[in-house]
Amino acid sequence: MTPVDRDILELLENRGNRELVLNPRMIAENTDWKRTTIREHVRTLFERGFLEYYDESGSIYQLSEKGRSFLAGELEDAEE
Repeated sequence: MTPVDRDILELLENRGNRELVLNPRMIAENTDWKRTTIREHVRTLFERGFLEYYDESGSIYQLSEKGRSFLAGELEDAEE
């Protein structure tokens, strides 16, 4: 898990509030990472099961159960 990956997951988690659903452009606008970097990492997080589509046609993502488990510290390193 890279710092970019963690930033994406933590942004979508929106700790203490309702979870967010965002597209890569909105994620980039709310982090210190470039849009191309975010797009690459979102794709990888999706492929690894940490994110899922909220709206596939709009490329809008949300945390998956695996993403929530990771942020809660419930996954072993091998499961990442």
